[in-house]
Amino acid sequence: MCTVCGCSDNTQTQIDGNTLFRYQAQALPIKLKQQHHSADHYHEHSPEKISLEHDLLAKNDGLAKHNRQNLIQRGVFTLNLLSSPGAGKTRILERTIADLGSRFCCQVIEGDQATEQDANRIRKAGAAAVQINTGNGCHLEADMLASAVDILKPPQGALLFVENVGNLVCPALFDLGEHRRVVILSITEGEDKPIKYPYIFHGADLLLINKMDLLPHLEFDLDACINYAKTVNPSLTILCISAQSGEGFAAWYQWLAAELKSLPKQ
Repeated sequence: MCTVCGCSDNTQTQIDGNTLFRYQAQALPIKLKQQHHSADHYHEHSPEKISLEHDLLAKNDGLAKHNRQNLIQRGVFTLNLLSSPGAGKTRILERTIADLGSRFCCQVIEGDQATEQDANRIRKAGAAAVQINTGNGCHLEADMLASAVDILKPPQGALLFVENVGNLVCPALFDLGEHRRVVILSITEGEDKPIKYPYIFHGADLLLINKMDLLPHLEFDLDACINYAKTVNPSLTILCISAQSGEGFAAWYQWLAAELKSLPKQ
């Protein structure tokens, strides 16, 4: 159970339509609670509850560590894509699969609360996909990734993209065992998202600012957005793209290729 949002019910998680048996009761780390409190309200947590949260987070981190090592041994480069709903994650993946599908085996794990619509879009684009439906849950966790990988069986050298549930808060707190984190921000969301939701930007390796084709029509301060993001995470790489026009995708592919080369070899 996500104790911050109270949003998840483990019994509702399904992968490709089959119920996933999961460990019971989950919780968010204290850092998220602090962020949550500062945003809207404050309330006390008992020492027992804090201890439980530490234990359960440690279990997720242990599974994530195993996932990461397993994926390295298989030579599978894994990226966790995070954003708010509607930022364009699926459209970016569709264009990426179309452009890189002849060079790499691209596979996708889709995370949504309900429906298989995004997984169907990815399959139509030409890549294998597994859909995870989290029910009331607002994020993916490490055991879900492990189960989805068992189904997909990505081959050596594959690019495995994880499209996390659309949410700028909770997904940032759960390590899945990915090798890189990519945050996608649409310019329709406003330039101040990096300072409103700093945790997700602080933990990212790359920020893709999407829908740049709409810039002439919106009051979006690109320089301010970049400055906010750099304030939260000075080492963050930032690329401006448009999944509609293809602007900036050459740089996105160069970043992918460079990061793939940096993956430890077994």
